[in-house]
Amino acid sequence: MESLQALSKNRRTKIIRPPAGIPPEEEISEHGKAVSEAEYREKYYNHPVFSYEWNNGYLEEKTGTDHGGFLMYRWLLGILDPFLTVNPGAQITGLDIGFRLDFPGGNSIRKPDMGVIRKDNPVQIGLTDFSYSGTFDLCTEIISNLSPKEIRRDTVHKKREYRGSGVKEYYILDPRGYETAFYRLDESGIYRDIIPENGDIIRSRVLPGFQFRINDLYRQPAMTELAGDSVYKSYVMREYQAEKRKAELEKQKVGKLAEKLKALGISTEEIEKFCNPA
Repeated sequence: MESLQALSKNRRTKIIRPPAGIPPEEEISEHGKAVSEAEYREKYYNHPVFSYEWNNGYLEEKTGTDHGGFLMYRWLLGILDPFLTVNPGAQITGLDIGFRLDFPGGNSIRKPDMGVIRKDNPVQIGLTDFSYSGTFDLCTEIISNLSPKEIRRDTVHKKREYRGSGVKEYYILDPRGYETAFYRLDESGIYRDIIPENGDIIRSRVLPGFQFRINDLYRQPAMTELAGDSVYKSYVMREYQAEKRKAELEKQKVGKLAEKLKALGISTEEIEKFCNPA
C-alpha cells in the first residue's frame, strides 16, 4: 500500500507554464461576427482591446487613424473649443461615444470620431453616459486609409446611415486629401455638398458662425495666426486680440505724445527717457 505521502505526491497538480520568452496568445478581432444588439451592448460596446461598432446584427471593428488624421482632428477640435466658449450653443463628444441609428433598410450603432449635440436637441448627454441615446446634429469621421473597404465604410455606408437617421451635417476628413467632404441635410432628407465660400471656406449651419478654411485643416496654423484672420477672429483667442489692440493703442498714444514733445523743442534723448524710464 502506498504511503499517504507518496499518494499525495502522485496526485499533486502539475502546473504547465509556457517556455520563457514566448508571449501569451493575442486576442483576435471578432469583426464580422453575428451578434444581437443586446449582446453587442453587453460584451462588445466597451471591449477592452477592440473598438467595435454594430451594423445590422454584425460586429464591425472600428480602426484607428494615422498621425496625420490625429493632427487634423486635434486642430479641428482646437478651433471648435474656443468657438463653443464664445457661442455656448452645443457640446462635443468623442472617445468612442456611440449612438443608435435607425435608417431605411436597417439599424446600427456607430461611434463617430466627433459628435456635436446642439442645446436645442431634445436629447442631451450626461457626464456619466457611455453612449448617446439621441441623434447627433453633426458627425465627423477621420478616414483610416487602411483599405478600400474601410474607406467605403465612411464615405458610403456611414454617409447613408447618418443621412437616413437625420444627422444634419457630416464631415469626412482625409489626411491625404482624396476623400475629404462636407455634407448638409436638405429639406427632403438628402445630403448635399456644402459649397465652400470663396472657394475654400466651410460655414456650418448646425453651428451658426463656425467657419474654417479647408486648406487650414492641412496647414494647421497656430491659434495666434488665426487670431488675426478674418475667418477666425470672431471666436479664436479673443482675450489675446484684446490685449494686442490695447498694446497697439498705447503705442499710438506714446507716438502722438512724442510728436507733441518734439514740437515743443524737447530732444529725442529726453523723449526716449520719458517713454522708457529706467
